[in-house]
Amino acid sequence: MIYRPLFDRARPGRTVRAGVIGAGNYATAVVTQSASIPRLDVPAVADVDVDAARQAFLQAGYAEADLAVCENRKAALKAIEQGRRAVTADAMLLMDVPLDVIVEATGAPEAGARHAQAAIAHGKHVAMVNKETDVTVGPALKALADRAGVVYTAVDGDQHGLLMGLVDWARELGLEVLCGGKFRNAEVVLNAAAATATLEDRAKKLDADGMRALGPMPPGQVADIVQARRALFADRPHIRTSDVGEMAIAANATGLLPDVDALHCPVLRASEVAEAMCPREDGGMLRQRGAIDAVTCLRRPSEAGLGGGVFTVVACENAYSRRIMTGKGLAPNSRGTASLVYRPYHLCGVETAMSILCAGLLGVPTGAAELLPRVDLVAQATADLKAGETLAGDHSPKLKALMRPAQPVASGAPLPFYMASGNALAVDVPAGEVITADQVVRPAGSVLWGLRTEQDKQFLGGKMAQWITENAGIDRGSRDRPE
Repeated sequence: MIYRPLFDRARPGRTVRAGVIGAGNYATAVVTQSASIPRLDVPAVADVDVDAARQAFLQAGYAEADLAVCENRKAALKAIEQGRRAVTADAMLLMDVPLDVIVEATGAPEAGARHAQAAIAHGKHVAMVNKETDVTVGPALKALADRAGVVYTAVDGDQHGLLMGLVDWARELGLEVLCGGKFRNAEVVLNAAAATATLEDRAKKLDADGMRALGPMPPGQVADIVQARRALFADRPHIRTSDVGEMAIAANATGLLPDVDALHCPVLRASEVAEAMCPREDGGMLRQRGAIDAVTCLRRPSEAGLGGGVFTVVACENAYSRRIMTGKGLAPNSRGTASLVYRPYHLCGVETAMSILCAGLLGVPTGAAELLPRVDLVAQATADLKAGETLAGDHSPKLKALMRPAQPVASGAPLPFYMASGNALAVDVPAGEVITADQVVRPAGSVLWGLRTEQDKQFLGGKMAQWITENAGIDRGSRDRPE
């Protein structure tokens, strides 16, 4: 691993100071692990629930006497100067104290936009854990950061951030990425002896057809087996909004694009991924090369799970190199034209420190070097919705997340999912219809909506929009893009 010599060479003896906004499970892990990392100091945590921020520091091993609840900048500065941990309900206090990196982890799209914009304006790097903001206005924030000379990055620990790194690694080695994606946290555990399959803690008794469906996947039968497995678990969502959202961010970063708008997300053994998640001409299920998707892992109780890891299915042009790859551990498809490269875990906030340190010490993102609005996450009504109804978020059974080509927010055009959620409908929306911009009451003074307007102007008009369309899914390398 080359991080240590790079850090030593770039900023010898330097400690990165990071402020964390939001104190949920993910962010708490950032704080707790930072106590074991000499190069990283987290002197301040902000959360509207001050006790949650306090608990993050207590979980990290600090005593109550080490904490200071701060209501203004003067108190926060004093606490940090004294070596105490500043706790505040006002995230904006973190913008004007000596911090190098802001970790935005609220999960609130509007708050994330406001905090990230303010951090960039104050010359601070942004480690963006907030997927809801990132999938909506990430390209705009990245452009702001580039102009300000600071880093805006997705993070190691989140699956989309890790996938960006894996795709970039494969491409730098000259491999073609046929498909990239995530393994869902939900897994199907097959107990053949009991003839049961468990998904998300719900066991299903299997008949002979069910056992066949979850049996080995013979070459040439990918489509049939995938469909049979989908039917077996038809009473459960085949994918969640958060999964599609994360892959939309990765699509914008890598140019990998969805094969279908809700993603295939088949149930597969790890050994079956290269067989299924490759183009149809290679025996797989994809209609295109360079797809983004997700997989629900199928395994036996005795087998290790994939822990919500990430994967690429790659092709190698040279036959000799291909033999080396498969002979040294990569699982190929039956034709030998595609192989699986995967990382079987993501460690959430425990490994996010690497992104914070890369931003603070090296001035580089661990996520995408370039972020373009290729796709949007949009919301399709799954039930009749009434005017005046406030749209819920990720877990609403009334909304289905889809990945569609990015368009400017305008009357009649699909509205990004997190610009719709939390706002009231202006009109009735029938089941099956994708919610559009004119159907939602625009909130007054929204930073999120304002940033999206700027993003649309910068990227989704004229030559830039044409360039994005022409280069979608292509490893752009040295291709110049219009400014």
